[in-house]
Amino acid sequence: MPELTEHTASDRPLRLLTESEARSTPLRHPPEGQTTRAGALRGHPLAAATRMVVTVAGGPAAGERQVLTVVPGDRRVDFARVARECGGAGARLARRKAAEALTGCVSGSIVPFTCHDRLPVPAGPARFDEPTLYVNAARLDLSVALAAEDHRTPAGPKAVPVTEPPGGAAAL
Repeated sequence: MPELTEHTASDRPLRLLTESEARSTPLRHPPEGQTTRAGALRGHPLAAATRMVVTVAGGPAAGERQVLTVVPGDRRVDFARVARECGGAGARLARRKAAEALTGCVSGSIVPFTCHDRLPVPAGPARFDEPTLYVNAARLDLSVALAAEDHRTPAGPKAVPVTEPPGGAAAL
């Protein structure tokens, strides 16, 4: 496995965490992109996991825009809320290839910080209920344990209700 000092896809998010003085710890684990299984490998409750879901919001009148939605591991995206937040008529899951191209990360390793100026980051307020978040680090074999309050500095997420309560019926 490459050392963290090598130039890898994870260099940018790890450097961003260091530069912002975020309290974080890199966690190596076997490659895994599925939230439930990654959480089991890291040994934390599902609510502490953080999934990043690229959605497309908007409609014919407002145009479409991509949004990096930060979702607790035990919740689902509420597409109607994402649409309302973005002023659109609807929202949907972005196509996998488009999400990967926009974020520069393979699906299952998307970082919880915007890597693109056109990609806003709404995060449900419940995201900050856990003291430590477990986030992707742009590699399937690397995650980061991050103090929840320190996610706000490098990511600049806008706290808006974009998720269903745990066990909600919305897709993803």
